[in-house]
Amino acid sequence: MINRLLSIIYILMNKGTVTATELAERFEVSVRTIYRDVDALSMAGIPIYTTKGRGGGISLTEQFVLNKMLVSKKEQKQILAALTSLRETGVREEEEILQKLGDFFMEKPDKWVAIDFSDWSGRRQALFAQIKDAVLNRHVILFDYYGQHGEMNRRCVEPVQLLFKEYTWYLRAFCRTRQAMRLFKVLRMKRVEVLDETFDIRDDMTGNQPWENTLLPDTAATDADTNRTNPNCDEPEESCNPEIVLWIDKCEAYRIYDRFDEDEITILPDGHFEVHYRCTLDDWVYGLILSFGPSARVIEPESVRMEIQKRIHAMGRLYE
Repeated sequence: MINRLLSIIYILMNKGTVTATELAERFEVSVRTIYRDVDALSMAGIPIYTTKGRGGGISLTEQFVLNKMLVSKKEQKQILAALTSLRETGVREEEEILQKLGDFFMEKPDKWVAIDFSDWSGRRQALFAQIKDAVLNRHVILFDYYGQHGEMNRRCVEPVQLLFKEYTWYLRAFCRTRQAMRLFKVLRMKRVEVLDETFDIRDDMTGNQPWENTLLPDTAATDADTNRTNPNCDEPEESCNPEIVLWIDKCEAYRIYDRFDEDEITILPDGHFEVHYRCTLDDWVYGLILSFGPSARVIEPESVRMEIQKRIHAMGRLYE
């Protein structure tokens, strides 16, 4: 839609007056859609108007000039850099906008960042495109969702935002089943279907941070169906997000500084490490601890020590 609105302005600047039918044919949309675009441009402050009769159509006022001098050279570079980074996340359909603004500013976009969030199969990229369109156009989506214990159920949600946090993509959405804001792990969403039904953004969907209001930070690491990591946990939030103390062998130094912050790491007199890490207890965290193999040991809390021990024994039985 943004690309079409920008293109309409360029066409009107070059041709003066164009009929809605001409624009509809050019962009392969209905005449009604074109008039909605005209309303959107007008609301955005673009001096656009329509005239009826012979020689009539859609026009810009004669005094209108899209003045690039309103934006400084530094700001032009920042705009192009922002669009370049957006393109790098897989939003390829905005390529034409980037090219047009580059030509308009007479600047070549600097390829200052390279990001690839897609997987090798390409399936995730197609899923992201579906979700992105649903978020931007405010379409309700349906999908099958696997909870943290492997159970699957059908969800109907109003998508608000894609969120990348702790190495994982999430969808922030209002879940009609739970009647509350929830975070869903994108990779657990299966058979996604974008409906024709649209929705309006409500006050409880907004916030300066994606986890504000009804979402607690720890929901991001769970199946997003509860406001606590453990559905049976009635203790204060700190009890559900304990501080884990780890002893880690010095041979794992490269991994320690990859994964933990400096203020979480203490170098012991013998060169080994002690890590104090507050987190949500879920399969990912237990997997992280187990990934160190014999090079790490849980010092506390005891409940985490016991869970790691139980998982190691379960793994051992598979090889008996």
